[in-house]
Amino acid sequence: MDYKNILFNVDGNVAVLKFNRPEALNAINPDVFAEVNSVLDEIEKNSDIKVLVLTGEGDKAFVAGADIKHMVDLTPLQAKKFSRDGQDLLFRIEELHIPVIACVNGFALGGGCEIAMACDFIYASEKAKFGQPEINLGVIPGFGGTQRLARLVGNNMAKELCMTGGMIRADEARNIGLVNKIFPPETLWEETMKTANQIASKGKASLKAIKDCIDRGSNVDLTDGCYMEADAFGLIFASPDQKEGMTSFLEKRTPEFKGELC
Repeated sequence: MDYKNILFNVDGNVAVLKFNRPEALNAINPDVFAEVNSVLDEIEKNSDIKVLVLTGEGDKAFVAGADIKHMVDLTPLQAKKFSRDGQDLLFRIEELHIPVIACVNGFALGGGCEIAMACDFIYASEKAKFGQPEINLGVIPGFGGTQRLARLVGNNMAKELCMTGGMIRADEARNIGLVNKIFPPETLWEETMKTANQIASKGKASLKAIKDCIDRGSNVDLTDGCYMEADAFGLIFASPDQKEGMTSFLEKRTPEFKGELC
């Protein structure tokens, strides 16, 4: 399928989605929402895809935010719908059955920062910048920024970033726990794909179980989280990947995981 605002391709077991509005620093609008949702539909139907990488076309921006030209004249009800549509899309990314990596190559501001936070983890260029600058426009984050940012970096740091509207560099984003790793711009993509392919070589059921246990476990107490983990651990033994993984270890060979989720 041809898209106007994004680029999408699949290389082996890794899918890549690029936000592709360089003239607007890849800013997002309802058309982008629709196209990304369509891609997620494709991914959910393609059992060969084991990892999704999100990035921005060009070297200036991952996503510089929501498109202000779209927002400026919205009514309150239209603004609420725009917010909820964005939130629903980010929930889909967050709850996708496969790991999602944000490869942040430039500005990740406002909606861009929110998209990156909905991914499982973030790799960033040394030149990347992060922030929630909505306060400078007289509004607040609308795609989950106040919530995910606080959960990732703590309430105080999230309040400072959202209330000042300031940007932080990639090294500071890593120091506060927003970014996992940073790389020189010229090696960012190579390093991101190296990790994506490493993850794609693992068993799908195990990857999903890890993602579910960590995401859902963060919302319950330690005891319930551990019980959740034990349930998932037991169910993994229904997957052929468990037998393959343990047998290959005993046979001193590289495992070939081919199990599916159902």
